Amino acid sequence: MAYQPSEKTKKTVLGIGGFVLLAGLNAPAALGFAQERYHEWKIAQPGYRAQYGSWTQVDIPAKYRTNAIHAALLHTGKVLIIAGSGNEQKKFDAGSFDTVLWDPEDNTFRKVPTPEDFFCAGHAQLPDGRLLVAGGTARYELLDGEVDRAGGGMRVKNENPGKEAVLKKGTRFRSPSGVEYVSRFDVRVPKAQLAQDATGRAPKVVAGEARVFVEAVEEGERSVAAGQAQYEIVGLKGKDADNTYGLSEKITMDKQDFQGIKAAYEFDPEAERYVPVDPMDKARWYPTLVGLEDGRVLAVSGLDDVGVVDPGDNEIYDPRTKKWTRGPERYFPTYPALFLTKGGKLFYPASNAGYGPADRGREPGLWDLRTNTFEKVPGLKDLDRTETSASLLLPPAQDQKVMILGGGGVGESEKSTARTAVVDLKKDDPAFTEGPDLPQGTRYLNSVIMPDDTVFTSNGSRDYRGRSASNILKAQFYDPKANAFRAAAAPRVGRNYHSEALLLPDGRVATFGSDPLFDDQQNTKLGHFEQRMEIYTPPALHRAGAGRPVLGDGPRKTDRKGRATFTTDRPGRVANARLMRPSAVTHSTDVEQRSIALGFTRTRDSITVEVPGDRTLVPPGWYMLFVSDARGTPSEAKWIQVR
Repeated sequence: MAYQPSEKTKKTVLGIGGFVLLAGLNAPAALGFAQERYHEWKIAQPGYRAQYGSWTQVDIPAKYRTNAIHAALLHTGKVLIIAGSGNEQKKFDAGSFDTVLWDPEDNTFRKVPTPEDFFCAGHAQLPDGRLLVAGGTARYELLDGEVDRAGGGMRVKNENPGKEAVLKKGTRFRSPSGVEYVSRFDVRVPKAQLAQDATGRAPKVVAGEARVFVEAVEEGERSVAAGQAQYEIVGLKGKDADNTYGLSEKITMDKQDFQGIKAAYEFDPEAERYVPVDPMDKARWYPTLVGLEDGRVLAVSGLDDVGVVDPGDNEIYDPRTKKWTRGPERYFPTYPALFLTKGGKLFYPASNAGYGPADRGREPGLWDLRTNTFEKVPGLKDLDRTETSASLLLPPAQDQKVMILGGGGVGESEKSTARTAVVDLKKDDPAFTEGPDLPQGTRYLNSVIMPDDTVFTSNGSRDYRGRSASNILKAQFYDPKANAFRAAAAPRVGRNYHSEALLLPDGRVATFGSDPLFDDQQNTKLGHFEQRMEIYTPPALHRAGAGRPVLGDGPRKTDRKGRATFTTDRPGRVANARLMRPSAVTHSTDVEQRSIALGFTRTRDSITVEVPGDRTLVPPGWYMLFVSDARGTPSEAKWIQVR
């Protein structure tokens, strides 16, 4: 008789078989879990951290989480995080604009009233420690298929020499055929000027002019105006109607880009508030603001009040008068990286972000502001992939070397490059030479100068705005002396478009933001803005078993010879000193950060540092002073003002 198992035996066998089957099915998950636990254990080990550094996530109370579009370090040690409307149309429509002030020392936060939509503005450090913020958003874009009313520029003329014309938002312009357009912004039109005609006898009236964006009152193609025409201003009568009128530019149903604003403010770090100053002459969205050797600030590029890339009408802000004047004319794509170099020339490594044709303003070169000449610099590989690249003046600034890292094709291109390149501007005929490749093609890379003269780079994505789940969870250090990368601990949070990174006074690096287009690999779920913040602690701070060098009491300003003396218990431990300008970063563009090597002398209980007097090398303003030992362990920074 054949063996027949009992019901108990059947259940036992089935149970064992089920367990074996379940274990087999879940083996990959179990293995992945084990690998993840091992990875967490490994990166927490002191030896690992001493070699690669470590990441921690910042605890942010819910009410202070925001879309970090801009980040700037202030001389109070706090970080100004500017969102404006944060790339959210609903917030823009509601007039809800956001700025958060973060104190990394005690991890406290404060909201700051924000008077304008500074989303995609420009910013620069001023000599007194204030931050100049200029430009921003007047109107969000309408893509192809979203435009239902014709829109475009309307030039408003004022032939009255006695007074300016002020037209409020909502003013209507009517064509001879009865088609009406309505203005979307207030506009002030200067009064007319009187000039002598060719005979020198009769005065000639030169009309004042301003431009405003208008939209058709009615939907559809009927309101398209391809040619120029004169428009009456509805509501004006008599001489006012004769003197003030509109001249249309091209009014179409085409895609309508973001539009800029003229507003300018100084952020006061002591009062912790925005202070209005004179507005710019031109509206700007995506502009670059770069500090000059005399403390003035040059504003370059940006989309104007009708969404067109500025043709080159640059302007200069004087912090003493709080006013703007015309600067040298030169065209650049939006957010061009411009670095102040010795002699006062600005170097453009071809890094930029966002807008402009692919065949204009894409070549690197030296711009002499005094003669308004531009000397092209050859040798840059992948010249069609400089948009959304990172670039910086390599440390120390005395070496006058500029580096470009990664980048992508113009617009929504899938192209990216792993290329890095360095140019030595001290050479008679400077040209780019290739540097080491990044681990892969990378856009939106963040690069931060460290006190030990290395460059910390992190994050980015291979594709446009992290499309197809292409965020890069990697970080590395670039060593300018060795012209090589070395690995660093990997961040946990992916970051691409609208992300930032900057050096903190304690020697760590803070990273913010990210605005992915999609949240999944299939590109079917719309992305959500990344509001988590991470801080990277470099290896040197994990190796500081004997403690860090310490600077004691000292002045808040350099003396007339550029010197400053600080007490220290162990002056013999100080191997080098660096003066580091605080960052003001957005869209992979940070033209503020620079590191200057300082000479120094020691006594038995102090060191005296000496700052170079060349203001094209050390622009006036507040700086962090770091000293480091022979192993590269930095002190915490002392803030000092260079006059």
